[in-house]
Amino acid sequence: MQVLQKPTFQRVYKKLHTNSRLEVDNAIREIMGNPLVGDAKVGDLAGVRVYKFRMINQLTLLAYTYEEEVLTLTLLALGSHENFYRDLKN
Repeated sequence: MQVLQKPTFQRVYKKLHTNSRLEVDNAIREIMGNPLVGDAKVGDLAGVRVYKFRMINQLTLLAYTYEEEVLTLTLLALGSHENFYRDLKN
């Protein structure tokens, strides 16, 4: 499976501390194991899935898309719930 990262995901990921990165990596591994584990969004965000997990006792959202035909997982965004969906639409 090929994993791609969008610049919005990369900007947030590179600013994380090492222990936070490990938790994000574990979440990515879980998504790779079952790409349909995230909640499917509708409307403006159709085709996007959001996986929710805890990172240092704070709810964190990871937005991604999955293309089954070419086995590609694209990581779109990472962050807390505040303004997450608004920023994801842009």
